[in-house]
Amino acid sequence: MQKIVFFELEPWEENYIKHSISDHQIIFTQEKLTDENIAKFLEAEIISIFIYSEITKELIDKFSNLKLIVTRSMGYDHIDIEYCRQRGIKVAFVPAYGAHTVAEHTFALLLAISRKIIPSSIKAKEGEFANEAFTGFDLFGKTIGILGTGNIGKNVAELSLAFGMQVLAYSHSQDPELIVKGVKYTELNDLLANSDIISLHLPHTKETEHIINMQNIQYIKKGAVLINTARGALIETQAIVEGLEREILSSVGLDVLEEECDLREERELLTTEFLKNCDIKTQLLNHVLLTRQDVIVTPHNAFNSKEALQEILEITVVNIKSYINNTPINIVE
Repeated sequence: MQKIVFFELEPWEENYIKHSISDHQIIFTQEKLTDENIAKFLEAEIISIFIYSEITKELIDKFSNLKLIVTRSMGYDHIDIEYCRQRGIKVAFVPAYGAHTVAEHTFALLLAISRKIIPSSIKAKEGEFANEAFTGFDLFGKTIGILGTGNIGKNVAELSLAFGMQVLAYSHSQDPELIVKGVKYTELNDLLANSDIISLHLPHTKETEHIINMQNIQYIKKGAVLINTARGALIETQAIVEGLEREILSSVGLDVLEEECDLREERELLTTEFLKNCDIKTQLLNHVLLTRQDVIVTPHNAFNSKEALQEILEITVVNIKSYINNTPINIVE
């Protein structure tokens, strides 16, 4: 039997873990691992953490028999990876989750815009059924420009093709499978100029920050729809406002806003630690885009499906079981 400790675990996650790893000695705690509480867990052979547990050399040295650290996140910069290598401690992570979930939310925003779902539903509930103000547009035959064709962007591209759309893409690397299916990779300004819909699926880095900005908003095809379910900082907020006011953009669908708290993992949004330190409501109440009728905003909810959250736990369990069975996977190299 392995001694396994799960830190930063929300109560709703415990049942799945209990049923999935029932043949080992398991401890659950909502606490993050710190120097103050580590004495209670020194005999752990495997620990599972989230991003608020900073795994330093000093903490690692206090464990007597630690063999595996499993983080329930895509990022692992909260762990001293190099020192773990020196000590022969494996580190496993969640390489991806929610790729279909976020892609589907992207299309939920797009379809809500294209068919004027929100204003027409409001009017219908008010007893008004005249529909001349709610003429929408077909997605079939339109061109969508996708920024980033990783796991999520690829799924958006494939959904777009299923709708009969033409697909342009801009990414640091090209996906051969998408090219075979008809996706055309192009330069950024060419994509902006020729896309009826623009959808962002890039990580937030120094290179991608404000990739759509006050300088290149002018290149966007007049009347285009802009969708962002990735990171708020990819788009300069003033560029969105400028685009709408100059009618360069006809509508915008946003699941993320530039003024959100610094976020490393979407899963953070459901943790008590994040909610203690980030007053999202106050930040967003003053956001200029929230009051516009031509903007749909959802509260960073694209990742939030039962399936995506379950996927994190499933991968975590697989990471632990595969290590125990001497076939480790998702190990940080």
